[in-house]
Amino acid sequence: MIDLRSDTVTKPTEEMRKAMARADVGDDVYGEDPTVNRLQDMAATMLGKRFGLLVPSGTMANQLAIRVQTQPGQEVIVESKSHIIRYEQGAAGALAGVQLHWVSGERGIVTAEQVEAAIRPNDPHSITTALICLENTHNAGGGTIYPLATIEKIRTVAVKHAIPMHLDGARLFNAVAATTLPPTAYAQHFETVSLCLSKGLGAPVGSLLLSNDPKLIERARRFRRMYGGAMRQAGVLAAAGIYALERHVARLKTDHDHAKKLARLLQPIPAIQIAPQHVETNIVIFDILDEGRSPNELIATLKEQGVLINAIGGKSYRAVTHLDISESQIEEAAAAFTRILSR
Repeated sequence: MIDLRSDTVTKPTEEMRKAMARADVGDDVYGEDPTVNRLQDMAATMLGKRFGLLVPSGTMANQLAIRVQTQPGQEVIVESKSHIIRYEQGAAGALAGVQLHWVSGERGIVTAEQVEAAIRPNDPHSITTALICLENTHNAGGGTIYPLATIEKIRTVAVKHAIPMHLDGARLFNAVAATTLPPTAYAQHFETVSLCLSKGLGAPVGSLLLSNDPKLIERARRFRRMYGGAMRQAGVLAAAGIYALERHVARLKTDHDHAKKLARLLQPIPAIQIAPQHVETNIVIFDILDEGRSPNELIATLKEQGVLINAIGGKSYRAVTHLDISESQIEEAAAAFTRILSR
């Protein structure tokens, strides 16, 4: 089966499994797991931060960042199709008691002018803007890379208004691989950064919350416990993260090449609307114009042909490349699309 539903479906490589089996472990709730501590220090150093915290998921990392930088009744600025809005079960409202101010970006990218316009005025009638969240790369935007110059301009606005910033960097290393910019170039503009290990990097579990502020990380550690995310001998999982950061970052460029090839192969199919030039990393979003079959029917037909993708609303679909997908499988997947859409 050619599974293009998400880069979350990646499985640990044999060598990663061996690293997990060899991991030195302790009780991470006591801060005594040496492999977890090494992973947290490694990731923090890579992003130019001083402190890191291992958590089970990217959603938890984002929600901890929101919780420790806001108060109930405040507002957080986010792009309208961001992961925080679409895929985190309304957690910001349920857990932190904040409301989200949606700003519609271009393929997920908002401008400094849009952010400044969204900041609430300082008067007794208005809710307080407490945090600005950006997502890089932007999932629903199609793996879009946030231009560094745009981030810098938004940072200037944030500093002007004394508002902290959080980066949902679940796929930050995809941006790094595509641009060759160091991760510090992006991370330096944010008080907190989340980083996912279990997408393109190929670890089975885990994300990190990173910051220069020890008080933020200590508060996040306490809320991690409250949210049910504290783990004991988590070094088994941390070892996979270390392996991924050491060996799987550079290869992300291969996933990007595969995504771009898939887009080029899909473009000639009359029933598909796609803009190959918008494929910047490992996510391919396209429309299928097929009045005779529903999205569920198309998904089922593709599955019969050995290809798995996701419908994402309306006539739109998403395919995501990752380390378990080869170039020949990209060609096979494109051939399957051609077969079923020519019927």
